[in-house]
Amino acid sequence: MAEHLKHNWRNAKLSDQDKALCTWAEKLTLTPGEMIENDIRGLEQAGLSQEAISDAAQVIGYFNYINRVADGLGVDLEEGY
Repeated sequence: MAEHLKHNWRNAKLSDQDKALCTWAEKLTLTPGEMIENDIRGLEQAGLSQEAISDAAQVIGYFNYINRVADGLGVDLEEGY
């Protein structure tokens, strides 16, 4: 499943909640300036708590940050990744 998610999460067998979270994560990653209040409402309607949304934002933000720093510094991945 991890390999399937890596290449195209839209075709993976995910719960509605996980699909909502993936959609939100993608938008937060690719177009953060376009995030609106309704994006959060969609996660709440999918059953995510404020705490879960906050946790997800922190994790997504961290990975976006560290990837940009690594890319900016030309850091190569370790063998096997």
